Amino acid sequence: MSAVARHNVKTSGSDARAMVFAHGFGCDQSMWRHVAPHFEDSFNVITFDHIGAGGSDAGGYDPAKYETLNGYASDVVDIGEELNIQDGVFVGHSVGAMIGALAHVDRPDMFSTLVMVGPSPRYIDDTSYKGGFTVDDIKDLLTSFEENPLAWSASFAPKIVGNPDAPEHGQELADSICNLDPVIANGFARATFTSDNREDLCKISAKTLILQCREDIIASEHVGRYVHDKIPGSEFVLLDATGHCPNLTAPEEVISAIRNFLS
Repeated sequence: MSAVARHNVKTSGSDARAMVFAHGFGCDQSMWRHVAPHFEDSFNVITFDHIGAGGSDAGGYDPAKYETLNGYASDVVDIGEELNIQDGVFVGHSVGAMIGALAHVDRPDMFSTLVMVGPSPRYIDDTSYKGGFTVDDIKDLLTSFEENPLAWSASFAPKIVGNPDAPEHGQELADSICNLDPVIANGFARATFTSDNREDLCKISAKTLILQCREDIIASEHVGRYVHDKIPGSEFVLLDATGHCPNLTAPEEVISAIRNFLS
């Protein structure tokens, strides 16, 4: 099966420069529905599902390949090769941002521009680094997700989204998590929350924009500024938004920031 078919790739817009949108953990490409269409007038807009999410082919899952985020990055490169992407723009949300960064490091000719929405190169605190979680926090998170993903998503998804005045967004994320293949979801969660890609940041040569929200429990402003400091020449924008999913809760802010960056 081709990478395009395996990852349920959808294309729309013009025949101009490619603009790829990647979702984060627990989501699928529909999470970009409020943002991606606004770039169809000037880009070849491409959305896809990571393995095990949305309309992807779960039969292509290999636990060894997807033990780290590099496996997901290689999928992005495979898609890019099939679509002949050169000098493309990669827009990634959450762990999707780091997956895009790894794809760029591997193939800088394929993606020369990165937009990273709520990225984190490491979620676990280190001696001189504050990722937001302790080792025990992550162990508990992964154990509770594996034992009862329904309860985990119902409890944690609204906190991730972080907009209690609009509970429908938290419910959407919870429903999306529940629709994931449980084996693949457990593997993706482990690859995501135990990752450490801090040393990859300095390898990024792409024109890069970091978009950060306030009150983000997954990737704090401190983490966003750390990413900005480590990527040479990158730009940082603190959105007028809260939580971890501005593509759902504040799409106008995301659209405006990306347009300004690309203009």
